[in-house]
Amino acid sequence: MIEMKNSRNLAAALAAAGLALSAFVPAQAQSRYGRNVSNDISKCHRGAGPAILVTVDGIESSRGRMRAEVYNATASDWLSSGRWLTRTETAAKAGTMQFCLPVSAAGTYGVAVRHDANGNGKTDLSEDGGAMSNNPTINIFNLGKPSYRKVAFGAGPGVTSIRVKMRYM
Repeated sequence: MIEMKNSRNLAAALAAAGLALSAFVPAQAQSRYGRNVSNDISKCHRGAGPAILVTVDGIESSRGRMRAEVYNATASDWLSSGRWLTRTETAAKAGTMQFCLPVSAAGTYGVAVRHDANGNGKTDLSEDGGAMSNNPTINIFNLGKPSYRKVAFGAGPGVTSIRVKMRYM
């Protein structure tokens, strides 16, 4: 019986310590992953935020789907499966499109945009296109995954605007 009581006290102490430590974790690190949002440009109006307004140039066709995602700009999160913070997906439109990606707080982020031209949900190098914040060079050596340092940008408490260029093989 005493053993059971001590283990309950230990569990309670660990839980309290975890809560106390969470107060010192930056807001960006506390962000929840996997938030799907509609592409509501009105959430990126003057005075709104925090959010990232992404303008994508060079979309080759109106076929398929466009997806824009925002990640924490860290080695562990950037382009890691399931580690995106906010994602929006919509029908493709040739030319230029805009996406509004709300974020939970000002911080350092990276944005990835994908044009799934045939709409099959898979990356087809011969058809699909991609773009990333800061427009890093993509080549066979980095296999489309440049360092998080190359895509990182600071987003403030309001709306931060970035412009990216879609690239196709």
